[in-house]
Amino acid sequence: MDDIEKRVIGKVMTRLIPFLILCYFVAYLDRVNVGFAKLHMNQALGLSEAAFGLGAGLFFVGYFLFEVPSNIFLEKVGARVWIARIMITWGIVSAAFAFIPSISSATGIPTTGVFYSLRLLLGACEAGFFPGIIFYLTLWFPAVYRARVISLFMLAIPISSIIGSPISGLLLGVTGWGLEGWQWLFILEALPSVLVGIGVLIYLTDFPSQARWLQPDEIAWLENVQATEKRNKEKVEHLSLWQALTDVRILLCALVYFCLNAASYGVAFFLPTIIKGFGVSDTQTGLLAALPFVFGAIGMVLLGRHSDRTMERKGHVAAALLMAAVGVGLAGLISNPIMVMALLCFAQIGISAVPPMFWPLPASFLTGASAAAGIAAINSLGNLSGFAGPYAMGYLKDLTGSFTAGLLLLAGCALIGAIVVAMLRIDARREQLSGEVAMAH
Repeated sequence: MDDIEKRVIGKVMTRLIPFLILCYFVAYLDRVNVGFAKLHMNQALGLSEAAFGLGAGLFFVGYFLFEVPSNIFLEKVGARVWIARIMITWGIVSAAFAFIPSISSATGIPTTGVFYSLRLLLGACEAGFFPGIIFYLTLWFPAVYRARVISLFMLAIPISSIIGSPISGLLLGVTGWGLEGWQWLFILEALPSVLVGIGVLIYLTDFPSQARWLQPDEIAWLENVQATEKRNKEKVEHLSLWQALTDVRILLCALVYFCLNAASYGVAFFLPTIIKGFGVSDTQTGLLAALPFVFGAIGMVLLGRHSDRTMERKGHVAAALLMAAVGVGLAGLISNPIMVMALLCFAQIGISAVPPMFWPLPASFLTGASAAAGIAAINSLGNLSGFAGPYAMGYLKDLTGSFTAGLLLLAGCALIGAIVVAMLRIDARREQLSGEVAMAH
């Protein structure tokens, strides 16, 4: 590694990654805290398991509908302004969940209808956030660094669960000003989103050319590497916007991501309920719910590094999805609480490890506007299972009285994902070429 490369990557890492982790931390907290609120909210609002699963999943319908337009907008107005807009609006909507009973009595809409509407709106507000940041990272990091950078960024998911789960469990005990614990949970966990959103406007830089915190020679090096990588990819193949959205590899990548998210969110939204069923308190539920994500964080970093070192993605993603399938499936068949927790921890290693190793795959054959749209298309189609997974879990729980059928269904999804990714036809040389170019510069 050249001295200038070391300097640039070190500065960009230090400047962007901790702050982007903070952004994703508050995003993910607002997305899944509904699983903890559910422990008291369902009774307060009169929601069945299926109604909760439907509401939890509706977030992803709003996300799907606005994902691609949002990402195209981001490229036009710049990441800084658009990511700030996303964070501030979703913070406001997330806090509104605390006032569902008041909104219901003021409008005459049933509490279930208000819950559904707000979940849909929350998804619409957050649409474009994750793929926007993935696209933003491609502007700052050469290909050889992307899997480890994305894995560092995505540490925010397990971190938000490790820190957020115990906090969410404790906040359920907060009362005052006529509000119950589940209402305070929404308000207090929404506030950071708005504050960090304002911070985005002040702190982020749209492009390397605007970075006052880099020296002119450092900017020149980074722009040169990015331009060379882009030319190399376009020499092999250049996809138009429409080709990116209809390319069979994009659709297969979307199917893999769909299978992953079905397992991930199907478990995440119901994890507090599964653990509460062991006969523990709200605070203990919060602490135990953090445990799988501790293992997930370790697995994410170790497998992501190994994938980068070998420059191999497909096999790593398939193996991680198989781990998820085995862990989730067996957890549905066993009743011993310690064994169930151990299996969910094993499954979470696989679930957490997939995304940072998966996202370099589509990035290896997409550039420019087609990269923004293609990544957004995969993310939005893949996230539709965030609707299907929780709804199926809730529906099957109401139908059968246990989580067994739901967990087996989610395990089946992860297994299908493993098979599809193993069959993906992506030229491995292209990834290695982009990596070699980065190292040569």
